[in-house]
Amino acid sequence: MDAGGGADEFAVGCILSIKTTLGDEFEGQVITFDRPSNVLVLQEGIKSAMGPRRNIRLLKTNYIKEFLYLGQAEDPLDAKKCFLDLSALQSREETAIRQAEIEAERIGVGVSAEAQSIFDALSKTLPVRWDKTVIVVMNEVRVSSPYLPESVTGGTPAANERVRKVLELERKRLQARGGGQ
Repeated sequence: MDAGGGADEFAVGCILSIKTTLGDEFEGQVITFDRPSNVLVLQEGIKSAMGPRRNIRLLKTNYIKEFLYLGQAEDPLDAKKCFLDLSALQSREETAIRQAEIEAERIGVGVSAEAQSIFDALSKTLPVRWDKTVIVVMNEVRVSSPYLPESVTGGTPAANERVRKVLELERKRLQARGGGQ
């Protein structure tokens, strides 16, 4: 697309049919066009079971292969016609906070990168959590620093054996990468 020739076509409220150089085809309403960065911000309407929703698409204009002006609509940013579902936003916020807390609990405080790698390896196949600097596996097996197979305590003999096996394999992997001792 000629970057200089079509910029006037991107007035706020215009409805465009766009084909991109990547093969996408869609229709959207122009929310804004930022000339310095050459970014076009479009709003696509989506009909769903939850009612009308909007999808916002940011598109570098050099990815526009061709576009067709379909008409002019009302200002998409008219505050009188904007609707925010506050309960849905609060729900998304709570979900994001819970997810962030879960991810934060998976990061050991005051432990080495090696200990974190061992924790991450164990977490791929077993339920694990940190208890200060001790890795707790299946709520019964404990792996203390220096996180060697001999450092495994508690739990059933079968659970201990499984944790030791994963620990040995991860230590070999770390040593192969040059990160082990």
